[in-house]
Amino acid sequence: MIDKTWGSAVEAVADIPDGASLAVGGFGLSGNPIALIEALLAQGTTDLSIVSNNCGVDDWGLGILLNAKRIRKMTSSYVGENKEFERQFLSGELELELTPQGTLAEKLRAGGSGIAAFYTQTGVGTQVAEGGLPRRYDGTGGVAVASPVKDVRTFEFAGSAREYVLEEAIVTDFSLVHALRGDRHGNLVFNKSARNFNPLAAMAGHVCIAQVEELVEPGELDPDSIHLPGIYVHRIVEVGSDIEKRIERRTVSAAQAAAREMPEGA
Repeated sequence: MIDKTWGSAVEAVADIPDGASLAVGGFGLSGNPIALIEALLAQGTTDLSIVSNNCGVDDWGLGILLNAKRIRKMTSSYVGENKEFERQFLSGELELELTPQGTLAEKLRAGGSGIAAFYTQTGVGTQVAEGGLPRRYDGTGGVAVASPVKDVRTFEFAGSAREYVLEEAIVTDFSLVHALRGDRHGNLVFNKSARNFNPLAAMAGHVCIAQVEELVEPGELDPDSIHLPGIYVHRIVEVGSDIEKRIERRTVSAAQAAAREMPEGA
């Protein structure tokens, strides 16, 4: 039997070196592999290039690595919830490869599937294809590094000729993901919206490290319920179901807000 379990998050990330590239699951704060991120922070790993939908918030998720200035580059689709991210990017301290969300998902999936590149309509006619998107500022308001021009071709598809832009797949040194359950072979089950980018990030890493809330024995998971087969997972760590999970932003209806403000007994 191939037992992929590790004793702790600290042990599982111990060989991630400075300068490594990482694919990290999560969307907003949902599905963030926070135990693995905290272990990476504690060991001091720096100069990281991270691919993730976003960079958490200022004090949670990948935001804690960002605040410690451990991240050199982010490849993301949304970065609007982190003020420190904005400051570092505009000051030239952080490189950003801004990527359309669906394209980012497909780049990760393609990397895990052995597909080197693909053509998509997304981004045609914009700076995504034509180049010039700021990737790094020079600290004085000028652009030090801009995105390159990408290959655009016309294909006859679905009865019409359309332009498509070439996007290269993403493969990283490591990937960090969070799952609800996993077995010792690395088969994973994700919970609702925490499924988001986690399976795709897992596929893209040469070494995938998964934190799971519940570790079960092989055969206990219904084969039809497995979201990611263990062939993609190399290390698995049980973190427990009581691990802290934060919500990025809470909103309530006007009626609920009014009810909360009413005095007791009213």
